[in-house]
Formats: sequence, C-alpha cells, structure tokens
Amino acid sequence: MSPKKAEKEAMKAAILFEQQVQQGLVLSSGIKFEDFAKRYFEEYANDHLRPRTLQGYKQLLPRINAAIGQIHIDKLRPNHLNAFYKQLSAEGVRADSKAQPIADIRSLAKASGLTQKALAASAGLHINTLREAYNNRPVSIESAQKISAALGKDFSFLFSYTKTNKGLSPATVRKYHNVISSIMQRAVKWQLVYDNPAHRAELPKQAHEEAVYLNEYQAQDLLSLLKTETEEHRVMVSLLLFTGMRRAELCGLEWHDIDFDHALISIRRTSQYIAGQGIIEDCTKNTSSYRAIKISSSVISMLKAYRLHQTEARFKAGALWNPDRAEHPRLFTRPDGLPINPDSLTSWFRDFINRTDLPAIHIHSLRHTNATLQIASNIPVTTVADRLGHATPATTTKIYSHAIQSANAAAAEALENLLAPTANRTTTKRA
Repeated sequence: MSPKKAEKEAMKAAILFEQQVQQGLVLSSGIKFEDFAKRYFEEYANDHLRPRTLQGYKQLLPRINAAIGQIHIDKLRPNHLNAFYKQLSAEGVRADSKAQPIADIRSLAKASGLTQKALAASAGLHINTLREAYNNRPVSIESAQKISAALGKDFSFLFSYTKTNKGLSPATVRKYHNVISSIMQRAVKWQLVYDNPAHRAELPKQAHEEAVYLNEYQAQDLLSLLKTETEEHRVMVSLLLFTGMRRAELCGLEWHDIDFDHALISIRRTSQYIAGQGIIEDCTKNTSSYRAIKISSSVISMLKAYRLHQTEARFKAGALWNPDRAEHPRLFTRPDGLPINPDSLTSWFRDFINRTDLPAIHIHSLRHTNATLQIASNIPVTTVADRLGHATPATTTKIYSHAIQSANAAAAEALENLLAPTANRTTTKRA
C-alpha cells in the first residue's frame, strides 16, 4: 500500500489497540515469550499440570525458547509458529546422535565384578537405561559416556555413533504446539494478550494409524506362552488383556481395590516413573478413568492365587520387605515391596515378545486387543468405552474404527443371511 494508506492503517490499529487496553481486553505488557513461559511454570504449571505432562513440557521448552523466546507475546503471530513447525519437520533437524554398543557391556561389567544394579549406581543411571545397553540397544551419548567412565574404558572401545537426519514426526511437532498453545492460552486468561495465535497456526498432517492388536487366536497363544514366565509377569499381562486397563493403572493397583466378593477391580490411581522424582502416585487420566471393571471368575481365581504367592514372597523377604506400604499394599512390587517401575514391565514385555512368534506388539497393544475383541463380540461401544475409561464413546469409535467397520461388515452379512432367503422365497412364490 502507499505510505499514506499505510500510515492510516497503522493509526487505525493503534486506536483499536488502545481501546482494547481500556476495555481490559489486552494489557500492553511487552513481555517476551521466554520470560512469560517462566512465569507460566512458576505461577500455574508447577501446581496444576500432572507430573508426567509437566515433565514433558519442560523437556520441550528449550527448543521453543530458542525459536520464539525473544518475541514479545503481544507480537507473536501464527506465521512465527508456522515457520517453527516447518523447521521442526525439516530433514536433519533431529541430528540426535545415539551410542550403539559394539562390546558386550554385560560381560565387561561381570568381569569387573559389577552387578547390573551396582554399575547403574556407579554410572548414575536408571537401571532401565543400563538394561538397554546390556541388550545391545542404542542409548544417549551422555549415558554411554557415563557407562564408559564407570567401567574405566574408552568410549570408542564400547560404543559407536549412530546418526539420523530425519525431521520430527507430525505427532512430535504437535507436542511442541500443545506447549505453546497452553502457555499462550494462559496469557489470554491473564489478559496479557487479546487471543491465542496457536489457534490459527497450521500443523503438519498426521496420518491415521490403526491400533496394533492381536486377534483372538494370537491372544490365546499369548496366554499359553505366559505359563512359563514368572507369576508376577503372567498375572500383569493377563490382567491387562482381560481388563483393558492402562499400564499406569495396573501398576497403581492396591489389594484394597480388588473386590473379590463382587468380582470388581476399582481404578483409583496411577503409578508412574518421573525422572528425578522416581515412582510417583497420581490420579487417573481423567474423571471417566476412575471406574470399576467387572472381571470373570477365572481372573478372580488367578488373583487369589497370586495374593498367596505374594504373601509367601513377603515372608521370605522378612526384614527386607519395606513396611512403608503396609497400609497400602500394591499388587505388583519390587522384591522389597515398594512400587514397581512401569517401565520395567514395558522392557520385559518387549523382550518376551521378541522370544515368541507373535506379532511385534507393545504393552499398550494389550489394551487395544481387549477393546477390539469386545467390539468383535458385539459388545456395545458405550460399554467398551466405560470399561476402558474413555471420556466419551466417540473416543472409542475413533480409535477402534477398524473393529467397528469389521463388525458392520459382519452385521451386513448376517442381514443377508436372514433376508436373502426370504426374498428368494417371495420371488419364487410370485412367479
């Protein structure tokens, strides 16, 4: 536009902004995004977000601040966010080197007289991280350096570098978007800005991925293969398969939650591992996740046998069994009676599946299998949603569209079998 018209438009914008300030719609703060983000965590997020969500937000914040941290929040526009999301998706943005073990870490530790637990403590790592290296899987460069130092070996003797030039996935980009949107929405609520630019940003398209699950025959094979595993692992996996509960919900179960008389399991809490905090107890994912699940007589019998098994283990442990959980005994614990780390179940299950001929499923696939088999058995979606703890049946319908489509096909075939013979008879009679 011409200089005169530009000046006129700028004047209009200034007058509108002044009116918004006077009406309390926006405050002229001039605060940078990075500074406001710090305030957001101190005055809101630290007390209101769930621990796992809070940890994830803090992990993503440095990269966000590097991109838009110096922009004033009242100057932040959708085009700034679009450029940032495009940058995250670009090839080579990750450049996240990993360290691939090239030596037998387990054997070297044993030769040095170090148990897995002792080496983890010496390296200052969680035992699950060390287990990755033991199983010849990549770990972070920092973790590899700590392992090398603890074993007194050169890094190059134990590890090699692996690099990736991939961009971040659409799902990961959306995680960054969620952090920015949450921060800016708080700025709107506190009347520091007029609206949230994240609402108008353009996100990369996310391809719909079908849930990975087992069919009924594979599920039966899984239960059969579990018979040779430890009692604890057999019961944990069986419960996930029969109830469809989440991993964190399973690890949060206490014996008080099992109603043997009425065959009910009450989901009241979750148990999660948070880096720097250890195992924490948290509320369920949402209010609908707080629920009671009806279980079969076979599951009740399995739980009774497992309770006896755990009681015997507690007596054998004697003084080693931690008394802190006496009033709230968990179903699944470490050998000392303290809550189990949910990540340890995930690691074990991955190794277990690798030892079988079953499809490459993960621990959450058991929840998908439970839901899919229910729908295939013509259980109403509303009932499935209630047992899974979904907020609405619409969530169930979206996730398990594959199973619903199969059920629709089966319904069409059933109607064909019912009505087609009638139609044929009518045609014959008329002829």
